[in-house]
Parts: sequence; structure tokens; C-alpha cells
Amino acid sequence: MYSKEVVVRCESGLHNRQATYFVQKANEFESSVWLEAQNRKMNAKSLLGIMSLGIVTGATVILSAQGADAESAVNALEALLQRDVY
Repeated sequence: MYSKEVVVRCESGLHNRQATYFVQKANEFESSVWLEAQNRKMNAKSLLGIMSLGIVTGATVILSAQGADAESAVNALEALLQRDVY
């Protein structure tokens, strides 16, 4: 398992389009990927799960993954949380 604590820097937080891109990117990886915020852990490949976390700019989250490409998954998703993708 590989995990990393990340501060969300994208202006929109993790809502609407940003969440959609995040989930699409998570689904590109073979590993199981989770996003944890405020003591709630959700499957990063689930749009409803991610949106239910209500992650805003400046929030600290924990990205974790388990599988063959776990480190690559966490690093790619961290990059998405650092900028707006649209």
C-alpha cells in the first residue's frame, strides 16, 4: 500500500467537473484507490463517493492505493488535486 497526505489546491475543490476528471483518472489504474477526508474513506473510482466527501480548496486529504501501479496512481491523482483541469 502506498499513501500520501495532500493539500487540495485546485480552486474549485473536488466538485462537479474536477471530481469527474479525478474519478476518470483513478479508473485508468489497476490498483484499488481510496481518498480519505474528515475520517471518511471513499473509493476514488466512485463519483458519488468522491462528491459526497465535499472536499474544498485547502482541505487536507489522504490518497492511498494498493496494487501493481499504486505509487503511479497516487502521484497522478495528487497532480490533479494541485490544479484545475478544465
